Amino acid sequence: MITRLRLTTGALLSCALLSSGPALADINVGIVLSLTGPAASLGGPAKNAVDLLPRDLDGEPIRYIVLDDASDTTQAARAFRRLVDEHKVDVILGTSVTPSTLALVPIAQEKEVPLLSLAASVKIVEPMDAQRRWVFKAIQNENLMVAATLAHMKANGLKTLGYIGFADAYGDSWLAEARKQAAPAGIEVVASERYVKTDTSVTAQTLKLMGARPDAVLVAASGTPGALPQKSLRERGYQGAIYQTYGIANREFLRIAGKEAEGALFAVGPVVVASQLDPANPIRAVAMDLTQRYETAYGKDSMSVFAANAWDAGLVLQPALKTALRSAKPGTAQFRMALRDALESTRDVVTSQGIATMSPSDHVGYDARAAVMVQIKNGAWRYVQ
Repeated sequence: MITRLRLTTGALLSCALLSSGPALADINVGIVLSLTGPAASLGGPAKNAVDLLPRDLDGEPIRYIVLDDASDTTQAARAFRRLVDEHKVDVILGTSVTPSTLALVPIAQEKEVPLLSLAASVKIVEPMDAQRRWVFKAIQNENLMVAATLAHMKANGLKTLGYIGFADAYGDSWLAEARKQAAPAGIEVVASERYVKTDTSVTAQTLKLMGARPDAVLVAASGTPGALPQKSLRERGYQGAIYQTYGIANREFLRIAGKEAEGALFAVGPVVVASQLDPANPIRAVAMDLTQRYETAYGKDSMSVFAANAWDAGLVLQPALKTALRSAKPGTAQFRMALRDALESTRDVVTSQGIATMSPSDHVGYDARAAVMVQIKNGAWRYVQ
């Protein structure tokens, strides 16, 4: 069962209520996604994946309540509170972008409700403190992806790097990690520029980057706004390598970037190139299963990493729910605490993007197996290494 609701500025409006009130023993899972606004290309695939999640766990009904935050931080926070206060959810998945998800972190602690992030930034789960004790994610931290990116640069003899990224927490995290790892890798960051995801031009930033003559440029953005620097650099004749982040791994980016996307490289979870993985890789079977389910439902080549983020959150959640059910009843504070503890004890859960083993100090639990290098060739993802 799913309840679909949409938030609008100044008001929360019910768009469609597809089920009656929950049974007392239902497991209630709240979902906050950016289904409209600049981040809609992230939230849409995640919502599709939520529709494929199981509706029953060992005889216990699972009820999903989906709210749209309209790509707005204030509405994301409002949605979280509504899910807890009105719908009595046991756990929340969301939201689609880092700034809005960071706004949910202190509310998760306040309400003592586990939050499984669908946004990527390491700042969501580190440094571990009282607030982040309630927050988890099944998405790689930037350190793994930056390491893979710099290793590819080094292997190809590239020594200087320019950077352009969002002027927000997502961009902050990627720039900090790039600067931290670049020097030990023998690579110099020679220029850095920022932009806002609603900008329509980055011409000034592009010209400054090109003036520094970097061997490569890293674009730290997500969704369709990541196409703007890609197009600007190529249209102005930049011939160096362009690296993106896993935030652009959907078909909408390819559509918007067009021919200028050709040759772009990015580190991403294995699911994006599931069929190209070694058959002996344990992640391949899970990634292929998701890809087949998703593309059967939504069409050939429709799979995206944002769908995988939601699906993988569900994979991590299911064994934790089973553990929590052995000690408490859904809808109670005891159940939410037991669920938090069970998530923290996640061991060897294979997802479509890695193998998760969490601990009190690590609420992600992925290692280098969760990062592969992919290149865009002829409008498709191609596994590089």
